[in-house]
Amino acid sequence: MIDRETRSGRRRGARLLACLSGALLFWSLMALGGEVQDLRLRSEAAHTRVVLDLSTAMASDVFTLRGPDRLVIDLAEGRLVGELGDVPLAGSPITGIRTGARGDGTRVVLDLSGPVEVESHELPPAGLQGHRLVLDLAESGPASAPPAPVDPAPSLPTGGGRDIVIAVDAGHGGKDPGAVGPSGTYEKDVVLELARRLARRLNEAPGFRAVLTRDRDVYVGLRRRTTIAREHRVDFFVSIHADAVDRPGPHGSSVYALSTSGASSESARWLANSENRAVIADDEAFIALAEQDMATRSALLDLSMNATLNQSLAAGGRILERLGRINDLHKSQVEQAAFVVLKSPDIPSLLVETGFISNPNEERRLQSGAHQQALVTSIVEGLRAHFQAEPPEGTLLAASSGR
Repeated sequence: MIDRETRSGRRRGARLLACLSGALLFWSLMALGGEVQDLRLRSEAAHTRVVLDLSTAMASDVFTLRGPDRLVIDLAEGRLVGELGDVPLAGSPITGIRTGARGDGTRVVLDLSGPVEVESHELPPAGLQGHRLVLDLAESGPASAPPAPVDPAPSLPTGGGRDIVIAVDAGHGGKDPGAVGPSGTYEKDVVLELARRLARRLNEAPGFRAVLTRDRDVYVGLRRRTTIAREHRVDFFVSIHADAVDRPGPHGSSVYALSTSGASSESARWLANSENRAVIADDEAFIALAEQDMATRSALLDLSMNATLNQSLAAGGRILERLGRINDLHKSQVEQAAFVVLKSPDIPSLLVETGFISNPNEERRLQSGAHQQALVTSIVEGLRAHFQAEPPEGTLLAASSGR
Protein backbone atom coordinates (compact mmCIF):
# COMPACT_ATOMS: atom_id res chain seq x y z
CA MET A 1 0.00 0.00 0.00
CA ILE A 2 1.28 3.45 -0.92
CA ASP A 3 1.12 5.88 1.99
CA ARG A 4 -0.50 9.33 1.76
CA GLU A 5 2.83 11.22 1.62
CA THR A 6 4.01 9.12 -1.35
CA ARG A 7 0.78 9.76 -3.25
CA SER A 8 1.01 13.49 -2.55
CA GLY A 9 4.59 13.59 -3.80
CA ARG A 10 3.64 11.79 -7.01
CA ARG A 11 0.81 14.25 -7.63
CA ARG A 12 3.17 17.19 -7.16
CA GLY A 13 5.62 15.57 -9.57
CA ALA A 14 2.90 15.02 -12.18
CA ARG A 15 1.77 18.66 -11.94
CA LEU A 16 5.36 19.87 -12.29
CA LEU A 17 5.87 17.66 -15.35
CA ALA A 18 2.65 18.96 -16.91
CA CYS A 19 3.73 22.57 -16.33
CA LEU A 20 7.15 21.91 -17.84
CA SER A 21 5.58 20.19 -20.87
CA GLY A 22 3.18 23.10 -21.39
CA ALA A 23 6.01 25.62 -21.14
CA LEU A 24 8.13 23.67 -23.62
CA LEU A 25 5.20 23.49 -26.08
CA PHE A 26 4.57 27.25 -25.71
CA TRP A 27 8.18 28.21 -26.35
CA SER A 28 8.41 25.74 -29.23
CA LEU A 29 5.42 27.41 -30.89
CA MET A 30 6.90 30.84 -30.19
CA ALA A 31 10.16 29.78 -31.78
CA LEU A 32 8.38 28.52 -34.87
CA GLY A 33 6.56 31.87 -35.32
CA GLY A 34 4.20 32.48 -38.23
CA GLU A 35 4.52 31.94 -41.94
CA VAL A 36 4.25 34.27 -44.91
CA GLN A 37 2.37 32.01 -47.29
CA ASP A 38 1.73 34.07 -50.41
CA LEU A 39 1.62 37.53 -51.98
CA ARG A 40 -1.24 38.56 -54.24
CA LEU A 41 -1.66 41.71 -56.29
CA ARG A 42 -4.53 43.40 -58.10
CA SER A 43 -4.31 46.66 -60.06
CA GLU A 44 -6.99 48.94 -61.43
CA ALA A 45 -6.45 52.45 -62.82
CA ALA A 46 -4.03 54.27 -60.48
CA HIS A 47 -4.69 51.98 -57.51
CA THR A 48 -3.05 48.70 -56.56
CA ARG A 49 -3.90 46.30 -53.75
CA VAL A 50 -1.21 44.00 -52.34
CA VAL A 51 -2.31 41.15 -50.04
CA LEU A 52 0.10 39.07 -47.95
CA ASP A 53 -1.45 35.79 -46.78
CA LEU A 54 -0.22 34.91 -43.28
CA SER A 55 -0.60 31.82 -41.13
CA THR A 56 -1.32 33.96 -38.06
CA ALA A 57 -1.60 37.59 -37.02
CA MET A 58 1.83 39.19 -36.77
CA ALA A 59 3.33 42.60 -36.12
CA SER A 60 4.27 44.55 -39.23
CA ASP A 61 6.06 47.77 -40.12
CA VAL A 62 5.25 49.34 -43.52
CA PHE A 63 7.17 52.34 -44.88
CA THR A 64 8.43 53.86 -48.14
CA LEU A 65 11.93 54.86 -49.22
CA ARG A 66 13.07 57.27 -51.94
CA GLY A 67 16.03 57.21 -54.34
CA PRO A 68 14.96 54.81 -55.77
CA ASP A 69 11.32 54.48 -54.71
CA ARG A 70 10.60 51.37 -52.65
CA LEU A 71 7.90 50.05 -50.34
CA VAL A 72 9.25 48.01 -47.42
CA ILE A 73 7.19 45.52 -45.39
CA ASP A 74 8.85 44.12 -42.26
CA LEU A 75 7.10 41.18 -40.60
CA ALA A 76 8.52 40.70 -37.11
CA GLU A 77 8.16 36.93 -36.68
CA GLY A 78 7.06 35.56 -40.05
CA ARG A 79 9.13 33.18 -42.14
CA LEU A 80 8.58 33.00 -45.89
CA VAL A 81 7.32 29.60 -47.03
CA GLY A 82 9.13 28.65 -50.27
CA GLU A 83 9.03 31.23 -53.07
CA LEU A 84 6.35 33.79 -53.82
CA GLY A 85 6.22 32.58 -57.41
CA ASP A 86 5.36 34.68 -60.43
CA VAL A 87 3.34 37.71 -59.38
CA PRO A 88 1.94 39.64 -62.38
CA LEU A 89 3.12 43.25 -62.09
CA ALA A 90 1.69 44.70 -65.32
CA GLY A 91 -0.46 47.79 -64.77
CA SER A 92 0.94 48.39 -61.29
CA PRO A 93 3.63 50.79 -60.01
CA ILE A 94 5.59 47.75 -58.78
CA THR A 95 8.59 46.84 -60.93
CA GLY A 96 10.03 44.06 -58.82
CA ILE A 97 9.64 42.07 -55.58
CA ARG A 98 12.52 41.06 -53.29
CA THR A 99 12.40 39.09 -50.04
CA GLY A 100 14.89 38.17 -47.36
CA ALA A 101 15.21 37.09 -43.74
CA ARG A 102 15.48 39.87 -41.16
CA GLY A 103 16.18 38.60 -37.66
CA ASP A 104 13.34 36.24 -36.74
CA GLY A 105 11.12 37.67 -39.46
CA THR A 106 10.92 38.51 -43.14
CA ARG A 107 11.46 41.69 -45.14
CA VAL A 108 9.55 42.16 -48.40
CA VAL A 109 10.70 45.00 -50.66
CA LEU A 110 8.55 46.22 -53.54
CA ASP A 111 10.55 48.20 -56.09
CA LEU A 112 8.42 51.05 -57.46
CA SER A 113 8.32 53.06 -60.66
CA GLY A 114 7.52 56.22 -58.68
CA PRO A 115 6.18 57.53 -55.36
CA VAL A 116 2.97 56.10 -53.92
CA GLU A 117 0.63 56.79 -51.01
CA VAL A 118 0.16 53.66 -48.88
CA GLU A 119 -2.68 52.63 -46.55
CA SER A 120 -2.22 49.31 -44.70
CA HIS A 121 -4.44 47.26 -42.42
CA GLU A 122 -4.78 43.72 -41.12
CA LEU A 123 -7.76 41.44 -41.76
CA PRO A 124 -8.72 38.48 -39.56
CA PRO A 125 -9.75 35.11 -41.05
CA ALA A 126 -13.01 35.22 -43.02
CA GLY A 127 -14.59 32.36 -44.94
CA LEU A 128 -11.85 30.35 -46.65
CA GLN A 129 -9.25 33.09 -46.16
CA GLY A 130 -6.84 33.28 -43.24
CA HIS A 131 -4.99 36.24 -41.73
CA ARG A 132 -4.02 38.91 -44.25
CA LEU A 133 -1.97 42.08 -44.38
CA VAL A 134 -3.55 44.40 -46.97
CA LEU A 135 -1.76 47.36 -48.57
CA ASP A 136 -3.51 49.83 -50.85
CA LEU A 137 -1.18 51.83 -53.11
CA ALA A 138 -2.32 55.06 -54.76
CA GLU A 139 0.11 56.44 -57.30
CA SER A 140 1.27 60.00 -56.67
CA GLY A 141 1.93 62.53 -59.40
CA PRO A 142 0.19 62.78 -62.79
CA ALA A 143 -1.16 59.21 -62.61
CA SER A 144 -3.14 59.88 -59.44
CA ALA A 145 -6.87 60.40 -59.41
CA PRO A 146 -7.74 64.10 -59.79
CA PRO A 147 -8.39 65.81 -56.46
CA ALA A 148 -11.92 66.79 -55.56
CA PRO A 149 -12.81 70.38 -56.49
CA VAL A 150 -12.20 72.66 -53.55
CA ASP A 151 -14.25 75.79 -52.96
CA PRO A 152 -12.16 78.84 -52.05
CA ALA A 153 -11.74 79.25 -48.30
CA PRO A 154 -13.24 82.38 -46.80
CA SER A 155 -11.06 85.06 -45.28
CA LEU A 156 -12.01 85.28 -41.61
CA PRO A 157 -11.27 88.04 -39.14
CA THR A 158 -9.11 87.18 -36.14
CA GLY A 159 -10.90 87.11 -32.79
CA GLY A 160 -14.43 88.30 -32.17
CA GLY A 161 -16.20 84.95 -32.37
CA ARG A 162 -16.09 81.25 -31.64
CA ASP A 163 -15.50 78.27 -33.91
CA ILE A 164 -18.38 76.27 -35.35
CA VAL A 165 -18.16 72.88 -33.63
CA ILE A 166 -18.92 69.74 -35.67
CA ALA A 167 -19.41 66.30 -34.10
CA VAL A 168 -17.88 63.65 -36.37
CA ASP A 169 -19.31 60.23 -35.64
CA ALA A 170 -17.65 57.05 -36.97
CA GLY A 171 -20.41 54.44 -37.12
CA HIS A 172 -20.19 51.06 -35.36
CA GLY A 173 -16.92 50.12 -33.62
CA GLY A 174 -15.57 47.56 -31.15
CA LYS A 175 -17.90 44.56 -30.83
CA ASP A 176 -20.07 45.99 -33.64
CA PRO A 177 -18.15 45.64 -36.95
CA GLY A 178 -20.97 47.00 -39.13
CA ALA A 179 -21.14 45.63 -42.66
CA VAL A 180 -18.40 43.39 -44.07
CA GLY A 181 -17.23 43.76 -47.68
CA PRO A 182 -16.64 40.88 -50.14
CA SER A 183 -12.89 40.80 -49.35
CA GLY A 184 -13.47 41.02 -45.59
CA THR A 185 -13.25 44.79 -45.08
CA TYR A 186 -15.00 45.93 -41.90
CA GLU A 187 -17.21 48.99 -42.13
CA LYS A 188 -16.11 50.10 -38.65
CA ASP A 189 -12.47 50.38 -39.81
CA VAL A 190 -13.23 52.28 -43.02
CA VAL A 191 -15.52 54.83 -41.36
CA LEU A 192 -13.09 55.40 -38.48
CA GLU A 193 -10.37 56.36 -40.95
CA LEU A 194 -12.82 58.58 -42.84
CA ALA A 195 -13.92 60.24 -39.57
CA ARG A 196 -10.31 60.92 -38.56
CA ARG A 197 -9.58 62.46 -41.96
CA LEU A 198 -12.77 64.55 -41.76
CA ALA A 199 -11.88 65.81 -38.27
CA ARG A 200 -8.39 66.80 -39.44
CA ARG A 201 -9.78 68.70 -42.44
CA LEU A 202 -12.35 70.53 -40.30
CA ASN A 203 -9.71 71.50 -37.75
CA GLU A 204 -7.63 72.94 -40.62
CA ALA A 205 -10.57 75.01 -41.91
CA PRO A 206 -10.74 78.55 -40.48
CA GLY A 207 -13.64 78.95 -38.08
CA PHE A 208 -14.32 75.23 -37.54
CA ARG A 209 -13.49 72.68 -34.84
CA ALA A 210 -14.22 68.93 -34.84
CA VAL A 211 -15.15 66.57 -32.00
CA LEU A 212 -14.89 62.80 -32.60
CA THR A 213 -17.47 60.59 -30.85
CA ARG A 214 -14.89 57.77 -31.04
CA ASP A 215 -11.23 57.99 -32.03
CA ARG A 216 -10.36 54.29 -31.84
CA ASP A 217 -11.93 50.85 -32.28
CA VAL A 218 -14.41 50.94 -29.38
CA TYR A 219 -18.15 50.48 -29.14
CA VAL A 220 -20.16 53.62 -28.28
CA GLY A 221 -23.93 53.35 -27.77
CA LEU A 222 -26.12 55.28 -30.19
CA ARG A 223 -27.67 57.54 -27.56
CA ARG A 224 -24.25 58.10 -25.99
CA ARG A 225 -22.99 59.51 -29.31
CA THR A 226 -25.54 62.33 -29.26
CA THR A 227 -24.85 62.89 -25.56
CA ILE A 228 -21.15 63.40 -26.36
CA ALA A 229 -22.16 65.93 -29.01
CA ARG A 230 -24.36 67.81 -26.54
CA GLU A 231 -21.62 67.82 -23.89
CA HIS A 232 -19.38 69.62 -26.40
CA ARG A 233 -22.21 71.99 -27.42
CA VAL A 234 -21.75 71.17 -31.09
CA ASP A 235 -23.48 73.05 -33.90
CA PHE A 236 -23.82 70.07 -36.21
CA PHE A 237 -23.57 66.26 -36.08
CA VAL A 238 -22.31 64.11 -39.00
CA SER A 239 -22.35 60.32 -38.77
CA ILE A 240 -20.16 58.43 -41.28
CA HIS A 241 -21.22 54.99 -42.57
CA ALA A 242 -20.79 52.63 -45.54
CA ASP A 243 -23.93 51.06 -46.98
CA ALA A 244 -24.45 47.35 -47.67
CA VAL A 245 -27.02 45.03 -49.23
CA ASP A 246 -27.08 41.29 -49.97
CA ARG A 247 -26.08 41.71 -53.63
CA PRO A 248 -23.01 43.34 -55.25
CA GLY A 249 -24.71 45.67 -57.73
CA PRO A 250 -25.92 48.73 -55.79
CA HIS A 251 -23.37 51.54 -55.46
CA GLY A 252 -23.02 55.25 -54.78
CA SER A 253 -23.27 57.72 -51.91
CA SER A 254 -26.38 58.76 -49.97
CA VAL A 255 -27.19 61.38 -47.34
CA TYR A 256 -29.90 60.93 -44.70
CA ALA A 257 -31.67 63.33 -42.35
CA LEU A 258 -34.23 62.45 -39.71
CA SER A 259 -37.72 61.62 -40.99
CA THR A 260 -40.68 63.78 -40.00
CA SER A 261 -42.31 60.84 -38.21
CA GLY A 262 -39.02 60.12 -36.46
CA ALA A 263 -38.86 63.74 -35.31
CA SER A 264 -42.40 63.60 -33.91
CA SER A 265 -41.81 60.34 -32.02
CA GLU A 266 -38.51 61.67 -30.65
CA SER A 267 -40.18 64.83 -29.43
CA ALA A 268 -42.67 62.72 -27.48
CA ARG A 269 -39.88 60.48 -26.11
CA TRP A 270 -37.96 63.50 -24.90
CA LEU A 271 -40.91 64.91 -23.00
CA ALA A 272 -41.79 61.52 -21.47
CA ASN A 273 -38.24 60.67 -20.33
CA SER A 274 -37.34 61.95 -16.84
CA GLU A 275 -33.62 62.15 -17.72
CA ASN A 276 -34.39 64.41 -20.66
CA ARG A 277 -36.69 66.59 -18.55
CA ALA A 278 -33.67 67.15 -16.30
CA VAL A 279 -31.56 68.08 -19.31
CA ILE A 280 -34.26 70.52 -20.43
CA ALA A 281 -34.18 72.18 -17.01
CA ASP A 282 -30.37 72.49 -16.96
CA ASP A 283 -29.51 73.29 -20.58
CA GLU A 284 -29.51 76.93 -21.71
CA ALA A 285 -31.14 75.91 -24.99
CA PHE A 286 -34.14 74.47 -23.12
CA ILE A 287 -34.54 76.79 -20.10
CA ALA A 288 -37.65 78.31 -21.68
CA LEU A 289 -39.21 74.86 -22.01
CA ALA A 290 -38.75 74.08 -18.33
CA GLU A 291 -40.90 77.08 -17.41
CA GLN A 292 -43.87 76.03 -19.58
CA ASP A 293 -46.75 73.61 -19.11
CA MET A 294 -46.61 70.25 -20.90
CA ALA A 295 -48.73 71.32 -23.90
CA THR A 296 -46.57 74.38 -24.50
CA ARG A 297 -43.39 72.34 -24.05
CA SER A 298 -44.61 69.90 -26.66
CA ALA A 299 -45.40 72.67 -29.16
CA LEU A 300 -42.08 74.45 -28.60
CA LEU A 301 -40.10 71.22 -28.84
CA ASP A 302 -41.89 70.34 -32.09
CA LEU A 303 -40.85 73.74 -33.46
CA SER A 304 -37.26 73.10 -32.36
CA MET A 305 -37.27 69.68 -34.04
CA ASN A 306 -38.68 71.16 -37.26
CA ALA A 307 -36.07 73.96 -37.31
CA THR A 308 -33.32 71.41 -36.66
CA LEU A 309 -34.64 69.17 -39.43
CA ASN A 310 -34.75 72.07 -41.91
CA GLN A 311 -31.11 72.89 -41.09
CA SER A 312 -30.17 69.24 -41.60
CA LEU A 313 -31.91 69.04 -44.98
CA ALA A 314 -30.31 72.28 -46.20
CA ALA A 315 -26.79 71.15 -45.25
CA GLY A 316 -27.46 67.66 -46.59
CA GLY A 317 -28.37 69.04 -50.00
CA ARG A 318 -25.10 70.96 -50.22
CA ILE A 319 -23.04 67.93 -49.17
CA LEU A 320 -24.88 65.64 -51.59
CA GLU A 321 -24.27 68.03 -54.49
CA ARG A 322 -20.52 67.97 -53.81
CA LEU A 323 -20.42 64.20 -53.33
CA GLY A 324 -21.99 63.94 -56.79
CA ARG A 325 -18.94 65.68 -58.25
CA ILE A 326 -16.56 62.87 -57.22
CA ASN A 327 -18.78 59.80 -56.84
CA ASP A 328 -21.97 58.24 -58.17
CA LEU A 329 -25.04 59.00 -56.07
CA HIS A 330 -27.27 56.14 -54.95
CA LYS A 331 -30.03 58.67 -54.19
CA SER A 332 -30.15 62.05 -55.90
CA GLN A 333 -31.80 63.85 -52.98
CA VAL A 334 -31.46 63.81 -49.20
CA GLU A 335 -33.34 60.81 -47.84
CA GLN A 336 -35.12 60.75 -44.48
CA ALA A 337 -35.19 57.90 -41.97
CA ALA A 338 -35.57 57.42 -38.21
CA PHE A 339 -31.89 56.73 -37.43
CA VAL A 340 -31.30 56.99 -33.68
CA VAL A 341 -28.11 59.07 -34.03
CA LEU A 342 -30.08 61.76 -35.89
CA LYS A 343 -32.68 62.23 -33.18
CA SER A 344 -31.28 65.13 -31.17
CA PRO A 345 -33.98 67.84 -31.04
CA ASP A 346 -31.51 70.71 -30.86
CA ILE A 347 -28.58 69.59 -33.08
CA PRO A 348 -28.90 69.47 -36.89
CA SER A 349 -27.70 66.00 -37.90
CA LEU A 350 -26.89 63.98 -41.00
CA LEU A 351 -25.90 60.40 -41.72
CA VAL A 352 -23.62 60.03 -44.76
CA GLU A 353 -23.49 56.64 -46.49
CA THR A 354 -20.16 57.10 -48.29
CA GLY A 355 -20.65 54.11 -50.61
CA PHE A 356 -21.64 50.45 -50.73
CA ILE A 357 -19.03 48.31 -49.03
CA SER A 358 -20.95 45.30 -50.41
CA ASN A 359 -19.98 46.38 -53.94
CA PRO A 360 -16.47 45.00 -54.72
CA ASN A 361 -15.38 48.08 -56.65
CA GLU A 362 -16.63 50.52 -54.03
CA GLU A 363 -15.14 48.40 -51.26
CA ARG A 364 -11.76 48.88 -52.93
CA ARG A 365 -12.30 52.61 -53.44
CA LEU A 366 -13.43 53.11 -49.84
CA GLN A 367 -10.02 51.84 -48.73
CA SER A 368 -8.13 54.13 -51.12
CA GLY A 369 -6.48 57.12 -49.46
CA ALA A 370 -7.13 59.32 -52.49
CA HIS A 371 -10.85 58.44 -52.61
CA GLN A 372 -11.25 58.85 -48.85
CA GLN A 373 -9.74 62.31 -49.10
CA ALA A 374 -12.08 63.21 -51.97
CA LEU A 375 -15.11 62.11 -49.90
CA VAL A 376 -13.91 64.09 -46.89
CA THR A 377 -13.30 67.21 -49.00
CA SER A 378 -16.86 66.99 -50.36
CA ILE A 379 -18.35 66.82 -46.86
CA VAL A 380 -16.20 69.70 -45.57
CA GLU A 381 -17.03 71.92 -48.54
CA GLY A 382 -20.74 71.16 -48.20
CA LEU A 383 -20.69 72.06 -44.50
CA ARG A 384 -18.69 75.19 -45.16
CA ALA A 385 -21.11 76.35 -47.88
CA HIS A 386 -24.04 75.73 -45.54
CA PHE A 387 -22.55 77.71 -42.66
CA GLN A 388 -21.42 80.52 -44.93
CA ALA A 389 -25.07 80.92 -45.91
CA GLU A 390 -26.40 80.42 -42.36
CA PRO A 391 -23.65 81.08 -39.79
CA PRO A 392 -24.59 80.56 -36.12
CA GLU A 393 -24.71 83.74 -34.09
CA GLY A 394 -21.47 84.63 -32.30
CA THR A 395 -19.18 82.62 -34.57
CA LEU A 396 -16.19 83.77 -36.60
CA LEU A 397 -18.11 82.94 -39.75
CA ALA A 398 -20.98 85.18 -38.65
CA ALA A 399 -18.48 87.99 -37.94
CA SER A 400 -16.95 87.62 -41.39
CA SER A 401 -20.38 87.99 -43.00
CA GLY A 402 -21.30 90.99 -40.86
CA ARG A 403 -24.10 89.18 -39.04
